[in-house]
Amino acid sequence: MDTLYRTLAGCKRQERQSQEKLYRQFYPVLFALCKNFFEDKHDIVTAINNGMLKVFTNIHQYDESKGEFFNWMYTTVRNAALTMLRDRKRQSVDYVEITEEMELPSAENPFEQLSGNDIQQYLMQLPAATRRICSLFYIDGFSVKEIAAALAISEGTVKWHLSESRTRLKVIFENLL
Repeated sequence: MDTLYRTLAGCKRQERQSQEKLYRQFYPVLFALCKNFFEDKHDIVTAINNGMLKVFTNIHQYDESKGEFFNWMYTTVRNAALTMLRDRKRQSVDYVEITEEMELPSAENPFEQLSGNDIQQYLMQLPAATRRICSLFYIDGFSVKEIAAALAISEGTVKWHLSESRTRLKVIFENLL
């Protein structure tokens, strides 16, 4: 951890080598995060770069007493990815509005018994929009209301995608047996 503190101190001094070291250190986990939101590698890298630019620009705002640096950085990059999604205004193509005939989601979490690698593997089998919502709800702990606000869609649409994710994952899990 001492190395991380030295790297962060260098980033606060805007040293390019420290910034590159921090970027390379966390790139794999940030790539996995952004892969939940985008399918195209260019979009994934753009989201990471946008987020890391915010990290480097606002690194003086990081307060060690409020939590670990990784959590602060992860949240900053995730929010940058969500901003990128909102700015694209492509949600009307990606999301299906819920209707009265559609089922509402249950409270069960399909990821409770899985490891991190398994979760990533199964999430990648979901459509992009459903994967985004599923990841925000089950992995990041956002509420339905928070997801709807972050993606500028209705709460009903979020609920439909959660239900859809459980339905599709159930089929995937059943095929494994």
